[in-house]
Amino acid sequence: MNEIHIDSLLPAEMAAKAESIGVRKANMPFFTMLMLSILAGLFISLGGIFATTIAAGGMSVNSADGALAFSTALPYGVTRLLTGLVFCLGLILVVVGGAELFTGNTLIVMAWASQKVTTVALLRNWVIVYIGNFIGAVGTAVLMFFSKQYTFGADAVGIAALRIAISKSELGFIQAIALGILCNLLVCLAVWLTFSARTTLDKIASIIFPITAFVAAGFEHSVANMYFMPYALFVKMFDPEFMLRIGDRVANLDSLTWQAFFINNLLPVTIGNIIGGAVMVAAVYWAIFLRGKKD
Repeated sequence: MNEIHIDSLLPAEMAAKAESIGVRKANMPFFTMLMLSILAGLFISLGGIFATTIAAGGMSVNSADGALAFSTALPYGVTRLLTGLVFCLGLILVVVGGAELFTGNTLIVMAWASQKVTTVALLRNWVIVYIGNFIGAVGTAVLMFFSKQYTFGADAVGIAALRIAISKSELGFIQAIALGILCNLLVCLAVWLTFSARTTLDKIASIIFPITAFVAAGFEHSVANMYFMPYALFVKMFDPEFMLRIGDRVANLDSLTWQAFFINNLLPVTIGNIIGGAVMVAAVYWAIFLRGKKD
C-alpha cells in the first residue's frame, strides 16, 4: 500500500524534483515554450504595474501658494516594502498559473550538471524563453501606454514609472551585474522553495519573502526591466503633452534612452541574473545533493 505524504519535501527531494523539472522544461516543444514564456513576460509585467502604482506618490496642496506638489507621503523603507510585496503577484502567476520565466529557468543547470540535459537544449530553452519574455513584457508596455494609466493619480503613476526607469538607466555596468546577481539569487531561492510545496498556498508563501526582499532592496530583474524601461520610454517618446505637463518633476530624463536600456541595464543585469541563478543557487545545490549521485 502506497504511503501518502502531506509534509513538505526535504532539500534532497527538492533537488531531485528540480532536476526532473529541468529535464521537462528543456525538452518542451518550441510553440509551447514560446507561448508560456510570452505569458511569463505578461505576468511579471502585471507585478510591475501593481508595484509602479503602489510606488506612485500623491498630489498634495502647497499651503503657501495653493499649487499642487508631488509627495510620496510614506517613508522610503515602507514604500519599498509595499512595492516589493505587491510585485510578488508576478512570480505567483508564473509558478501557480504555469509559465516559463528566464530567470527561474537558470535552475535547469541542475539537470545540465547531471548530464540529463545537453548544452544545446539548455541554451535553446534560455534563448527561446528570453525572447518570449521580452515579447510579453514589451507587448504589455505597449498596451499600458495606450491605456494611459500613467496619468492616474494626477500623473503620479507616470512620474513614478519615469523615475523607476531613469534610476535603472543610470546604473554602472558592474553595479548592474552585482544587483542582477543578488536579484536572481533571491528569485531562484523563491522558486527552489516552491519545490518543497504540497499545496498552492505553500507555493505562494514560499514566494512572498524572497521576492519582497529583492524588490525592496532595489535589486535588478532582467524580465521586469523589459517592462519598466520600455513603458517609460514609450511615455517619454510618444506623449509630449504629458511630458510638458509634468515639467521639471522628473530629473535626468536625458539619461533614459533605448541605448541605456539595452547596454547600461538589460545586458549587465541579464549576466548577473545568470550568475545569481545558475551558479549561486543551481550549481551549489547540485554540488550538495546531486553530485556523484547515480540513478
